[in-house]
This record gives sequence, C-alpha cells and structure tokens, in this order.
Amino acid sequence: MAEARARKSRLDTPRDTRRQPLMARPSYDSDALGIFAEQFARFMGTAAFLMYMSGFVAFYVIWNLLAPSGLRFDDYPFIFLTLMLSLQASYAAPLILLAQNRQEHRDKVIAEQDRQANARAHADMEFLAREVASLRMAVGEVATRDFVRSELKSLLAELNGPSDPDEEHS
Repeated sequence: MAEARARKSRLDTPRDTRRQPLMARPSYDSDALGIFAEQFARFMGTAAFLMYMSGFVAFYVIWNLLAPSGLRFDDYPFIFLTLMLSLQASYAAPLILLAQNRQEHRDKVIAEQDRQANARAHADMEFLAREVASLRMAVGEVATRDFVRSELKSLLAELNGPSDPDEEHS
C-alpha cells in the first residue's frame, strides 16, 4: 500500500483515473446539418429573402418610430435590431461556407467522374481508330469484284482459245 502511494505521488507516472469533461461534446448529424445549411444558403440568395428581410426591418423601424411610447421596445438607435441582424449574420456566414464546402466537394467528385469518363471515351476512340486502320489494311488485301471479273474474263479467254484461225498458227 505504501508502494502504491509512492507511485501515485511520483510526477513521472500518469494518473490512473481521469476526470470526465464538464460539458460533453454535442453530437449531431453532419449530413443533416449540411442539408440544412444548403437549404438556408439557397433561401438567403433569393429575392424572396431580401423582400422578407426588408419588410421586417421596415416594419421594425416604423413600429419603433410611430407606435405609442408604451408599445415601443427599441428606441431610435435601434440597438436590439442591430444585435439581431449581427446575430443573424454571424450564423449565416458559417452556414453559407458549409454549403459552399459541400458544393465544392460535390463538384470535385463530379469532375473526377467526368475525367474518368473522358479517359474511357478516349481509350475507346483509340481502340476504334486502330480497328478501322486494321480493317482498311485487310480490305486492301481482299480482291475486289472488278479485279475478280477481269481475272475470270482473261481465264475464259484463255480457255476458249483464239477466235481467229490465223492466231492458231502463230
């Protein structure tokens, strides 16, 4: 037991037990978060978002300028509006970047697939070009119909013999 205490008190020996972290890391589905980020980024890039945001800000400012003083909740410098817009921007920027990263990854995958398809098509074209060249060479060695006819006519002429009797004596 004294030996165990001596070992625990040594600085070069790691402790056996570790404390649990005060706050555990939150678990989340990265794909679901990515899909949400893409949808959010797409929506923020529309005219509808600009119209909704402009309408909200206009209503907010008009309400806080023209409403009775008891119903106003953010007076002229509109500090709370600035805080809300800053908060919205601080969340929008990382979500837009996440959406762009996912799109970039998809673009890389598509570009790689296109490169592979192009390489296969190029190899197929080279193969077909070699096949056409070999067919041309083979056709060059094949007797044509006109050549066979001329050869048959000359053989027939030889078999029939000379048609002129004077040619027989020569």
